[in-house]
Amino acid sequence: MIARLLVRLIALAALVYLVLPLVVIIGTSLTETSYLAFPPQGFTLKWFGVLFNDPSYVSAFITSTLLALAATIVAVLLAVPASLALARYVFAGRAAVSSLLMSPLLLPYVVLGAALMQFGTTIGLVRSFEALLVGHVIIVTPFVLRSVLPLLTPEQRALEEASMDLGATPLATFFLVVLPQIRGGIVSGGLLAFISSWINVELSIFNTTAALNTIPVKMFNYVQYTIDPTIAAVSAITIVAAALVIILLDLLMGLDMLSERHR
Repeated sequence: MIARLLVRLIALAALVYLVLPLVVIIGTSLTETSYLAFPPQGFTLKWFGVLFNDPSYVSAFITSTLLALAATIVAVLLAVPASLALARYVFAGRAAVSSLLMSPLLLPYVVLGAALMQFGTTIGLVRSFEALLVGHVIIVTPFVLRSVLPLLTPEQRALEEASMDLGATPLATFFLVVLPQIRGGIVSGGLLAFISSWINVELSIFNTTAALNTIPVKMFNYVQYTIDPTIAAVSAITIVAAALVIILLDLLMGLDMLSERHR
């Protein structure tokens, strides 16, 4: 009984430790002062108005959303076939291919960004949305791969064989048997990929311009010269958006089911 109570207290303390910075950020975004202050002094939504009346911030939000969405979709389209190939076939160099696909998780994003910029310069693919997309696909694909690959078990392979023995085509087997089994991995991996793309600064900064900017790079550049509650307002919107996505996933698919499938 005492041990269970102690575990609950530790869990509650850890939860408070994780949530408290978010509360501080949201509270700071509501202060009436022109500087960061917590507890907030007064209550105002002025800084959100400043944010949405600034075309550069609105453009950065749109760019980040489109970039993260596109990178996630491309990553899923690449990672699912790659996972099937790695799980289903034995071929020379399979371990090397797997390590290569996972390597962006180990390499510093600054190094990847510099390398991609140097390579992109030689082929004219630099300082553009396409250049950003290539870089983001490289760094987020391993998240989807790591989420999907463990779900392609020998037991799941037996279901595929049974489906084809009953006359289903490979395409029908994929959509009716394989896809439902790996859906949890795709969703969880896609969510991680989207978030990783959205918050990335190190790689993005090499291919952004004044007209093409992501919200993390915009914030990074902004705090170099100005510190005011506008930054807190941007962070608050990001926090609320992330919370809404998690709630939506829970309502549509159930996070318990996703975590169970992922295990």
